[in-house]
Amino acid sequence: MGAVGRMAVGALAGAAALAAGALVAVPKAQDWFDGRHQEKAHYPTGAAAKQDRASVPRWLPDGATRITYLMSTTGGDRLIKATLPDGKLPDGCRKGGPEGPVRLTASWFPNDAVARADARCGLYNVALIGNQLYGWQDDGVVVAARKAGTATE
Repeated sequence: MGAVGRMAVGALAGAAALAAGALVAVPKAQDWFDGRHQEKAHYPTGAAAKQDRASVPRWLPDGATRITYLMSTTGGDRLIKATLPDGKLPDGCRKGGPEGPVRLTASWFPNDAVARADARCGLYNVALIGNQLYGWQDDGVVVAARKAGTATE
């Protein structure tokens, strides 16, 4: 094989290595990009969560345990998971279908939450599964409520 052939083989090998690297790097970069405007936190109780972070909904019972919270730092999208010892919806929540989609993702948030949501707590849609409360808040719903002057937590 001549010099030109060796250069062609080398170029092809280099291109293949770059393509293989891109297959690994692009999904990692996408994960970083998607998650860079999010904050996640864990709290032992609802009281601790509300004390630490003003954006945690005030309707969350102080006695709720094992709180997991994910929020967008660029809007009002939120996810929350909490264990409710009594297995009942918090005070102030009302039955009703969901408003707005789930825009954040987390491994601990069920894929079927929208289908199972049957209540609203403030601006959150919630599904109570056993004693586990799963809730989400959609930024579009928050913005509309603020414009209408009906924003509640």
